[in-house]
This record gives sequence, C-alpha cells and structure tokens, in this order.
Amino acid sequence: MVLTVPNWSFGRNRELARQFDDVLSASGLQVHFASGDVDHNRTVTAFSGPLLGVTDTLFELARIAIPAIDLNRHIGVHPRIGALDVCPFIPITRDEKVADLIDAVAGIGERLAREFDLPVFLYEKSERGRHEADLPTLRRGGFGSLAGKTLSPDFGPTQAHPQAGATVMGVRDFLIAMNSNFAGDDLGAVKQVAKEMRLARQEGDPRYLGVRALGLPLASRGLVQVSMNLTLPDLVSVDDILEDILERGSKLGLKWAEHELIGVIRPRDLERATRLPHRPEQVVNVEL
Repeated sequence: MVLTVPNWSFGRNRELARQFDDVLSASGLQVHFASGDVDHNRTVTAFSGPLLGVTDTLFELARIAIPAIDLNRHIGVHPRIGALDVCPFIPITRDEKVADLIDAVAGIGERLAREFDLPVFLYEKSERGRHEADLPTLRRGGFGSLAGKTLSPDFGPTQAHPQAGATVMGVRDFLIAMNSNFAGDDLGAVKQVAKEMRLARQEGDPRYLGVRALGLPLASRGLVQVSMNLTLPDLVSVDDILEDILERGSKLGLKWAEHELIGVIRPRDLERATRLPHRPEQVVNVEL
C-alpha cells in the first residue's frame, strides 16, 4: 500500500479539474485530496492504495493533463518545472519494503519518460548519484531555466519537453504541507516571515527542523501567504510553528486570515496540530 501526491501545473482549467474528479472517483482508491488553486495555478492530488492501482490512476491522469498543459503560457506563484511537476511516493504499510518501492518507482519514472518523451529526475530516497536529490535545487530557476539547457535526467531526453518541461519523481518520507494566509497585499511582510523561518532553521532552532517556507501573493483572494513544507514532522510541532508565524506576522502588521492543510496528515500529528483544520479524508494511516 502506497500513497502518492502528484502536483500538477494547472489550477484554472475547470474542464481539466472535472476530468480529474471523474478519474479519481472511478479509481477505487482512497482519494485524500484533489484541489486546485488559481494563484498558484497548481493542483495537488493525493491518493493511496495498492501500487498497481495507484500507478494506473497516475498514468490516466497524466494522459489527460500533460497534453493539455503548456508551461510557456503558465502564470502562477508556485515554483515549477513540469506539467507533472513533482510526484512523490510514500510507503504507508510495514509490508511495503522501501527498497522494493524504490525499484518500482524507477520503473514508473522510466515508463513516464518513454510514454511522454519527458525528462524524469529521481529525487530523495530514489536519487542515484546523478544530480542533486532535493526538490528545491532540482526546481531552481523554474521551467524557463530549462530552455536550451542540456539536462542529466535519470530517464528520458536531455532536453526539456517544449510544453511539459520535466518531472521530479521518487520515494520520500512523509511530510506536511500547509499554509498560513494573511489579509491584504503586504508581500514583503510574508516574505520576511518566511526568511526569518529559514534563518531560524539554519541556526538550529528546534521548532524549525526541516521546515521550508516561502512568502507568496494570493491576489485573487486578497491575501498573502506563508507556504510551508514540514519535512521532519516527527521532530516539530505544527501548533508551535503556526503560533510563532502569527507572532512574527503580527509584529509586521499582518492580520491572520486562515491556516490550510494541503494534502494529507497522519493521526499521530493531530495532537500537535490543533490549529490546522483538516477533513477526515485527509488523515492517512501511516504505519512506518
């Protein structure tokens, strides 16, 4: 049993979103999250089940999305290099051996590259020494930086796909993705909060171990956002992080609007995440 959380570079195409809903509804899998955002221009999906079923559904979605997405015309605040930008796989049961999943995901990446003529980079636990293993480095510069560049992917061509870019895929540990949104348009203030968080992490503040943060505008909603990934959720408290963000934001004149969970969370995280709203289907039982 595995969980996958594919991130797709569209958030404004309602017909594409409807087709995604149809595929996921008919998949027979546990669908934990499927939501797009206009400002990010991104859709995050999260679904789990037997690896074969998860893989079949991933490819069914890819066949719909990849031909429909043209990153040359894509405008959104979220960093991205691909139509299927990143696709992590997370083992969720003890009988799913990580080494076996790493081998299986390499096969999925090779198939994706072959079917869509797409460079595929393996990351995190799947990376094999060919390039950097972390997502921020692999995605640095965005889609525009790939033009005319000779790439060193694990699978596929050495040139980016002209419309769909490249995909980052691999086995990784569980993480929590969440946002804190504030009223108004003071982008400088949320960027400052995110910068302070990154600095605190670099300085060894235990509240921010493994925390990545960006300050982003949400113009369509009249908000600004601190967007976060908690890559070491067993070592930090969501509540402590959110409380500190509100304190930092308040000092800069920001008025808090809401917190958001993007994707999934484990039952064991909930007692330290009482400030973070979630729906029942977003809670995933992870035995590992």
